[in-house]
This record gives sequence, C-alpha cells and structure tokens, in this order.
Amino acid sequence: MRIVIANRYFYPDQSATSRMVSGLAFQLARRGHTVHAVASRRHHNRTDIVLPASETVNGVHIHRVAGSAFGRGKLIGRAIDYLSFHASAAWWMLTATRSGDVCVLCTDPPMLSATARLPIALRGGIPVNWVMDLFPETAIELGMFSRFPRLAAFAQRLRNRAHRKSGLTICPTGSMARYLVACGEDKTAIVHHWSDGNEIRPVDRAENPLRRSWGLGERFVVGYSGNFGRAHEFATLLDAAERLRDEPNIRFLLIGEGQQRRHVEDEVARRNLTNVELQPFQPSEALPFSLSLPDVHIVSLLPALEHCVIPSKFYGVLAAGRPTIFVGAQDGEVATVVGRHGCGESVEPGDVDGLVASITGMANDPARCAAMGHAARRLFESEYTMPIGVDAWLAAVSGLASEATPVLAPGRRATAT
Repeated sequence: MRIVIANRYFYPDQSATSRMVSGLAFQLARRGHTVHAVASRRHHNRTDIVLPASETVNGVHIHRVAGSAFGRGKLIGRAIDYLSFHASAAWWMLTATRSGDVCVLCTDPPMLSATARLPIALRGGIPVNWVMDLFPETAIELGMFSRFPRLAAFAQRLRNRAHRKSGLTICPTGSMARYLVACGEDKTAIVHHWSDGNEIRPVDRAENPLRRSWGLGERFVVGYSGNFGRAHEFATLLDAAERLRDEPNIRFLLIGEGQQRRHVEDEVARRNLTNVELQPFQPSEALPFSLSLPDVHIVSLLPALEHCVIPSKFYGVLAAGRPTIFVGAQDGEVATVVGRHGCGESVEPGDVDGLVASITGMANDPARCAAMGHAARRLFESEYTMPIGVDAWLAAVSGLASEATPVLAPGRRATAT
C-alpha cells in the first residue's frame, strides 16, 4: 500500500502530533508499505531551525513544503502559517498523488481535510481523515469564534462535507466518533492513541539521573509533562500547590511549553510557590527519565472539550508506569479509563480539596501509589502499545486502496476547474 501522511510537523520535531504521526509512518514503512510524509520545514516551537526540503528517514520519504514561519506566539501569525501550509500541501497533493494512494490528512493545521481533499480526489487518491483535535469545535468552546459565529458555522459545514466525501475518518475516542456521526459522518473508526513502550519505560528513583540533577532527592513529586495549551486547566493545580507549599516532602514539577506556560510562570512567581519547578520540553532520549521522575502525573482537560481533544500525554504516563490524577470531566475518556483500571484518580476542575487529598493520600501511602503505577503499565501493555495501535490503524484502512477509482492517469498533471 502507498500511504501519504500530511501533518504540519514530522520527525525530528517532538511535539505530540509529530510523535504520533512519525511513529506510525516509521512502523508502516518497517512493515513494507511505501510511505510519504508531507510536512513543514519547521519545528513547532523553533522558528530558527529550517529542516531539509527532502530526505528519507527509516524508510519514510519526507517532503517538507515551503511556508511562512511566524511561530505560535500570536494567533495572526499562526493563522498565516496555517494558510501557507494549506496551500503548499494542496499543491503537493495535486502534483504528486497517485491513483489509489491512501492520503491521510491530520488536523494540524486545522481544516486540512477540506483543502486537500479535492486535489487528492482529482488524482484518484483516497482521503482519510485522522482527527486528533476537532476543529472548529475546540476554538468555539474556547471562545475564539465568539465574534464570528457565521464563520464557525461555515467551517463546520465545510469540514463535515469534506469528511462525508472521504474514505474514512479515524478518531481517538468514542465521544469524538459519536459527535461526528451526529454531524453526518457515516464512515468512522476508533483507534486509540498509543505510546512507544520501548522508548518510554518505568525507571526507578535510584536510577533516574534527572531526579538527582534537578535536586529532587527522595521527595514525592507531582508532575505535569507536555503542552501548556488552551485546552488544559491549570488553576486547580496551582491552587493545590499553594495549599501544599509548606509540605517539605512534596514538590511540583512542570515540564513543557505552550500558550499558557507564561501564565503559569507568572502565577508561580506571584504566589511565591517555591515548591514548584518548571523545566522545558525534554528531548526524546530523556523521556523515560522525565516521565518516570514524578511519582504521580497531573493530566487535565477542560470538560467542554471532551468530545474535541484527547490529552495524548496520558499514554506516555501509562508507559512510564506512573499513576494519573485527571482534572476534568468525571465521565470523560481519561477519567473512565483511570477509574476502571485503578491506575489513578480523578477530580473535577476547581475541586482543590479533592486534588490535595489525592496528592497527600498517595504521598502518605507509597505502596498504594506504586500499585497504581504497576496497574498503569499493565494497562499500557495490554491496550496502548505502538504495535497494538498500528495494527488497529491498519485494520481500519485495509481495503481502501482496492476501492479507488482512477481519475487521472499516473503522471498526468491535474488541472482543477
């Protein structure tokens, strides 16, 4: 099978979507499929680095298209970056797609399924939507379309039409799939996200160099690792840290970057939270150490976004064999998994008493905390490893290539009318 995967970021970028997409692409190539990746020439948080326009890595042919590089700091700059990638990716699809190609359109940038579907169809390819974050619903729930309701409604209609005319839509959660079915999508598959259990593995305290170098010693560490994005809730975490500031054995370690990082830094300074330490994103080779360092991880998601987003950091926490305290909707995906499998606890956003009780309860009962961590790794190995995820992904798209209807002969230039 010839598979083309389009996502704005790809290896060596280490953002969450890049890691998912790159890991899948490399696994597919290893299994004998011909894989092409269409991406930008930039890192998600490093506008000063320009990656090669074309190279082959681990059997995957990477095509990095030209585009603007204003970065993620301001919405207008990010929007221009989105649009430039849309244009370049659509042109690549129009000139390089072959009849029968399975063309996987991811959701970074948003609405890629709408702009790339027609060029793919003109060349006889099969569009497949791999939805990780649902747009425009995420932006609507965050209030970003409050002044432009008609534009939001237009974007929804455009997205829904593109999905209905695609070969398949792959979703990471049942709630997202049910929502899209309600929007008129009739070809959906649920494929849970995963993590690489060979790359991320449990590391004992005594063997963790980061615990030593960051001076955390034998303290009980509450961690947050990943994107400081708009979809995540930090107020409850910061309030809990303030409540526990005089507990010498409990420390908070926040690792990552993102839109809310500056706000969190300002709050830590304003409240003089000397029990909170912030660190930048860690390179992939350090992930087993950075994810194993906390005794428990905080994973958060605004309840209104349950049908739009899945916190992919959760799967890395499972792989590291650490329990999760989920701050979000109690009937949501992560809360349900955590409760069903005994690999952590969950609290509603704003329930500072509940979060403090969960943290102190685990800190005061190391055996129970360790048991939750063992349950997390067992769950990971039974349901969320990369081989399991890739098998499910391939099962979802199997047979699509045989259903292709050639529109243009291979090698012929397409002209859209």
